[in-house]
Amino acid sequence: MVIFSISNARYTYVHDQKYPSKDVDIHHIVSRRSNAKYLVYATALLVLACALYLYVLKGKSISFVYYSLLFDIFLVKLLLGKPVKKESVVIMPAFGVQLETHYVSGKVIRYFVPIDNILKPVLIECVTPVTCYWTLSLIIRGESEMVLVFKSVLLELTPTSENVGPCLEGPVCCN
Repeated sequence: MVIFSISNARYTYVHDQKYPSKDVDIHHIVSRRSNAKYLVYATALLVLACALYLYVLKGKSISFVYYSLLFDIFLVKLLLGKPVKKESVVIMPAFGVQLETHYVSGKVIRYFVPIDNILKPVLIECVTPVTCYWTLSLIIRGESEMVLVFKSVLLELTPTSENVGPCLEGPVCCN
């Protein structure tokens, strides 16, 4: 059962309650689908078509087509990478926090942090003249680096007349 949901152009935030126990708190950030992948595929197809044109009509070497195909594969792999479909945080106050990353390919990576190992949650903010980015991290006992709760999502707040004051006045931003 969805308790709360909000969307913008890039992400949808969902506060979920799918278990009968009210103690388990679930938060999802879902990446919205973009048309950028179609642009990547169209560019790769255009490069391959140009290579075939040069081979067939201009008499260039077939190795040019092979190099073009390898470049296309590299381009698609580089630009598409491992797109993340959804990132979730499952908070179980008695046990700990489970961080989940769901990829478009269907792969799911889960990382559980016991409640005894969590020293403090930290909200890291980066204020620029145009926007305010923030990310949530956990300070974990025995680890030298903080653990990012949302690894691939960069949430932002564009300053407006209502929220620009807190962003410029002090360390607390994006209320």
